[in-house]
Amino acid sequence: MKAKRALISVWDKRGILELAKALHEMGIEIVATEGTAKALEGVPVRRISELTGFTEMLDGRVKSLHPHVYSAILARNKEEDLRQLRKMGIEPIDIVIVNLYPFMEVAAKNEELDLLVENIDIGGVSLVRAAAKNFERVTVVVDPEDYNLILEELKKYGGVREETRRRLAVKAFAYTSGYDDAITQALSSRLLGKGEMPDILTLRFAKVQDLRYGENPHQKAALYKEIASIVSGAVVDAVQLQGKELSFNNILDLNAALEIIREFSKPMAVVIKHTNPCGAATGETIRDAYVRARESDPVSAYGSIVGLNGKVDLDTAREITSTFVEAVIAPGYTEDALEELKKKESLRVLMLPTIKRREAGIDFRRVVGGLLVQSEDLTEEDFPDFKVVSAREPTEREVQSALFGWRIVKHVKSNAIVIANGEWVVGVGAGQMSRVDSAKIALEKAGGRAKGGVLASDGFIPFRDTVDAAAEAGVTCIIQPGGSKRDEEVIEAANEHGMAMIHTGIRHFKH
Repeated sequence: MKAKRALISVWDKRGILELAKALHEMGIEIVATEGTAKALEGVPVRRISELTGFTEMLDGRVKSLHPHVYSAILARNKEEDLRQLRKMGIEPIDIVIVNLYPFMEVAAKNEELDLLVENIDIGGVSLVRAAAKNFERVTVVVDPEDYNLILEELKKYGGVREETRRRLAVKAFAYTSGYDDAITQALSSRLLGKGEMPDILTLRFAKVQDLRYGENPHQKAALYKEIASIVSGAVVDAVQLQGKELSFNNILDLNAALEIIREFSKPMAVVIKHTNPCGAATGETIRDAYVRARESDPVSAYGSIVGLNGKVDLDTAREITSTFVEAVIAPGYTEDALEELKKKESLRVLMLPTIKRREAGIDFRRVVGGLLVQSEDLTEEDFPDFKVVSAREPTEREVQSALFGWRIVKHVKSNAIVIANGEWVVGVGAGQMSRVDSAKIALEKAGGRAKGGVLASDGFIPFRDTVDAAAEAGVTCIIQPGGSKRDEEVIEAANEHGMAMIHTGIRHFKH
């Protein structure tokens, strides 16, 4: 059936003027809401208020919600429906081109609640759903990427094919469903309070790409992006500039790298192995930070993932290509740096312009038959929040080391121990069944660099053996949550060794 009439109401106006011109040239009448009509300069447009005899109200909150509009969209291609339209003097609408207020973009900027609420689209969602419901007669378009598709079919067939209408209807329902999910997610914390877990959790993801395999070659895998996500600067948003296809494990490690480097504003580098940082450091430059991070544990750094929070220059690129690195992610690269990195053809180079601190969202992990959900561990802590429990106060240098180690240790698998000397990780013990074993591994990795350093523990230290081992290696300060039944014994051990001890009052287990 030949299309005669199109309704257009769009927030995202990319390509809409060109589309409207093309539709007009085909003899299709354009009906538009006030804001969209203003964007269609030079195209004959009939405003929706002329159609309904009802002017927009409440600062635009009410403009398309009218029986005249919905009858024109929902009328089926049946004689009885069309007879009723003729009786009321209503002409059918054959094409509905709508996209919605930018709720997700506003939510991502953490705007005030009033602004967030004003960006909840009502009429637009109703128009999309009405058109999608009547896909047998009406074409619904929610994505500017589909404008050329419908133009091609209108030119070729005079209308849009049923097969295409069906596909666009499914896409439209997915679009409004994702929009509702985003509203629910964003308003849950605003209206119910942060930390409240919703009674019903809806998660929606769109496939980004298939992966060669999962953690092991016999496992199938794919990467998905959360449709209703309000997080910006996630690993799924990164652009791969060169190198082999990303693997399942690469993506896990890149995500781990991002979550660490986004915590720092000064030049910072992290070296990741199996989602754990085996090296991390700040520096005067990104190159300095990377070299120091790599030297934390040069053996483990072989075949690692590198995260950098500043633009990569030629000197930094040369350091990266001097050893075997699986992948690197950074906010940008100079042209000569990219030329240098191309020397390693298999090196995966990713760019993510936005790497900054973010608010805590929800973290979920699959268990067989269910889902564990928690708020993310993204607390911001500083020395004034902590308590010195030893007889000796920590020095300024020890406080610097302690704060750095404390920010890193929460990203290490429990039981986790990090040895920091200044803003430089010199030893890591991860994932051991006993805390003292993790401490021994971290101290062994640190070697002589532990002298004058700080030991950071993600959970409380239950026995003095960890303190004794640290003191023997030359560690002069310990930062830990505290809260053990043997706190007094552990503190006394620190005092015996002349060590400073800081209790944070918060733990950072990472299972």
